[in-house]
Amino acid sequence: MSELPGDLQYTNDHEWVRREEDGNVTIGITDHAQSALGDLVYVELPEVGQDVESGGDMAVVESVKAASDVYAPVAGTVVEVNEALSDDPEVINGDPYGEGWIVKLQPSGDDGDLLSPEAYQALLDELDS
Repeated sequence: MSELPGDLQYTNDHEWVRREEDGNVTIGITDHAQSALGDLVYVELPEVGQDVESGGDMAVVESVKAASDVYAPVAGTVVEVNEALSDDPEVINGDPYGEGWIVKLQPSGDDGDLLSPEAYQALLDELDS
């Protein structure tokens, strides 16, 4: 298993959140999530300008094995989507914490239930046992 980036926060649903200097947050799925799904073949992105609720559906990732909802870890408005994923969804498999980001939100207050890297690692350890 790869090392979890320490500058991110995580969710119980295996999304990650990076706080950007401009106040927005970048969101993607974790290495654990992409590994469990297998090779991704399609990503359904939200519309720019769309409002999402913390815990609400935000995007869908599909692999040869399954489709999985991506939930918004925080409430906010979509300000950017990773258009590159439309043509090349497997970027998420190769670089889930970098080029494989899915969406950027302008948060609107509620931070949801975000986990520290240590708390998320503990969750993963529990799943592995």
